[in-house]
Amino acid sequence: MHQIAKLTNKGQITVPAEVRKALHLKSGDTLAWEVQENGKIIVYRVEAVDVDYLGALNDTLSEWNSAEDDEAYRNL
Repeated sequence: MHQIAKLTNKGQITVPAEVRKALHLKSGDTLAWEVQENGKIIVYRVEAVDVDYLGALNDTLSEWNSAEDDEAYRNL
């Protein structure tokens, strides 16, 4: 699927409808652009981070936060 979009003088671009549909994009979604060495660009939708979940996860991992654990897992 090839789609064409024009860059504005402000560096903005409209994502073509077919691309928005393929990536399941909606207003406010975040896109990431990955530039590869061969000059190709990969664009993908970035999922929002659930901060509450990460906080809860961090709390459960604190039991392994000791000098002994740091030493045991240092070379992993």
